[in-house]
Amino acid sequence: MAFVFDPIPTPSLPVVGTDKKFPVNRIFCVGRNYAEHAREMGHDPNKEPPFFFMKSADTLFHGHQLPYPDKTKDFHFEMELVVALKSGGVNIAPETALSHVFGYAVGLDMTRRDLQAEQKKLGRPWEVGKSFEKSAPCGPIHPVEKVGHVSTGAIWLDVDGQRKQTADLKDMIWDIPNQIAFLSGLFELKPGDLIYSGTPAGVGAVQKGQRMHGHVDGVGEIDITVV
Repeated sequence: MAFVFDPIPTPSLPVVGTDKKFPVNRIFCVGRNYAEHAREMGHDPNKEPPFFFMKSADTLFHGHQLPYPDKTKDFHFEMELVVALKSGGVNIAPETALSHVFGYAVGLDMTRRDLQAEQKKLGRPWEVGKSFEKSAPCGPIHPVEKVGHVSTGAIWLDVDGQRKQTADLKDMIWDIPNQIAFLSGLFELKPGDLIYSGTPAGVGAVQKGQRMHGHVDGVGEIDITVV
């Protein structure tokens, strides 16, 4: 079949221990999935079911120098564990959800917070604040066969050597199996989908020249300087 122009290459991430790439289909992000973060954003974590927003796959960034984006003066970091799916389906049971996981990675949900806040006030979608170029930095994927399934352990982020975010993965309101199960009731999940599983409290702004260094126990680290 001929296309009217060459298709854009499929976004992908390296897989640790192999020369193969993981093709990325969609990026789902869980909002306010740590209680303290929900509170710092002005919400009661006991009153909400999980909710999701999306970033397009071409917002992925795999590198060490992240350009400061246009149209914002409030560029925020959100440190996250990323879940990479090898298979999918609809109405997946929590008991079988982990069988769909290929591996895990360390990621950042970068946010133009001022633009997001404007959209919230107007009752509009968040894309301009969340789904812009290079807004989804992500490290390489660590296969389950190498690291197992990740459910506990430290998650933290330093900015210029100062600890900004810290929590334990067990502090998630909705754990990974329940995220997959709930999400599969809303969408048909597919191979290549990523789930950014939520961020701990302590989100904040970064400026040009600042270095973000994040870590998830058992998964690895991410090291990015804003330029």
